[in-house]
Amino acid sequence: MTDPISQLGRASVQLNPNADQVKNKQADAGAVDKVAAKPQQDEVILSEAAELALSEADFDAEKVARIKQAIEEGNYPLDAKRIAESFVSLEKMIGGK
Repeated sequence: MTDPISQLGRASVQLNPNADQVKNKQADAGAVDKVAAKPQQDEVILSEAAELALSEADFDAEKVARIKQAIEEGNYPLDAKRIAESFVSLEKMIGGK
């Protein structure tokens, strides 16, 4: 029987009984190369403006504490329509539509 893709018969395919061993050695050698490769490290460099903004981040800690407490107590007013509109505008910015 002849293989329709390679046009070889079964006897032709089995001419090299060591082919699997050679293929396994090549695969093992490739695995060693992958293990030996050092992973790269990511680095983020902030601009001077970003560093300045982070160092001078001013906020009203008392107001944040009041809002946090109101949320925990369930007394913070939420406007579902406004929240939904914010998500829509955010999706438009991300999706570009």
